[in-house]
Amino acid sequence: MKHILKAAFIGSVIALSATTASVAEVTLKFAHAAPESDLQQNLAVFFQEQIAERTGGEVKVQIFPQGQLGNDAAMIDGARSGIVDITMVGLNNFSGLMPESAAFTLPFMFPTRETAYKVLDGDVGRSVLSQFEQHGLKGLGFPENGYRNMTNNRGPIRTPADVEGLQMRVNNSKALNDMFLALGANPQQIPVAELYTALETGVVDSQDHPIGVTLSFKFYEVQKYLSMTNHSYSPLAVAMNLDRFNSLTPEQQTIVLDVAAEAVKMQRELSIAKEDEMIASLEAEGMEVNRDVDGPAFQEKVKPVWEAFVAENGDALVKAIEAASAN
Repeated sequence: MKHILKAAFIGSVIALSATTASVAEVTLKFAHAAPESDLQQNLAVFFQEQIAERTGGEVKVQIFPQGQLGNDAAMIDGARSGIVDITMVGLNNFSGLMPESAAFTLPFMFPTRETAYKVLDGDVGRSVLSQFEQHGLKGLGFPENGYRNMTNNRGPIRTPADVEGLQMRVNNSKALNDMFLALGANPQQIPVAELYTALETGVVDSQDHPIGVTLSFKFYEVQKYLSMTNHSYSPLAVAMNLDRFNSLTPEQQTIVLDVAAEAVKMQRELSIAKEDEMIASLEAEGMEVNRDVDGPAFQEKVKPVWEAFVAENGDALVKAIEAASAN
């Protein structure tokens, strides 16, 4: 009997040890498309370090930057299927799953960053994050890509007329595509990983991105003029495979949510603090930067973009954003 009890005790210890080991071996694959010099990598590293520290090493994060696990669409598909645990991509890339969410990226939706933060972190933003669960994802927050600005090789952009005829690279945002059509450009959808070559070879002669992306992807090597049009605030979205999130212990889930919120805050603050420095770096690399942009003229010109969005998706989210912005 003693031998039986001893064997049972040893067996239970082994089982407990195996369970403990399995908890200790949780590794989350975190993928994003930006180079390691980008602020997206700063966020990913902060997330990695804080998760390891606060879980006592029970949960580790492995970072895959610069599209190592595929383009934006592939990373979203990977996160939904579980091939990728966490992904960070532009919110516009989720508009295929959640068309209404494109309201956040309508031209001139947010007059200031502070307004964007208030809406994204408030009830409106949380309601959109909750919709991720319908698609097998856990929304973790909205870091900052920043205000989009136009670059080109023809000349400074000051008025809508300066955009006419440009071969403009666009992302998969229908709102931005419609905006450039309204401005008389010829928009072409090209993945960001292919954009440098497209600019270098003349497939397109212009593009729009936040300052940090223009710098980190070295578009200054193939673009001459940067115009501070600030025509659209561009949020990122961090999303985690829902089953993977649910597989964590309640304590680990709380840590993931807390660290994600802190990482978003840190990355936004870094984006603000470094913007002037990044613009100076672009100028040092030879870009000509102009800030004398006729914002009201652009806003008037792109009104049909808002009207088309509302006609297709309704005005509920647009009105909710406007109401939250005003409060």
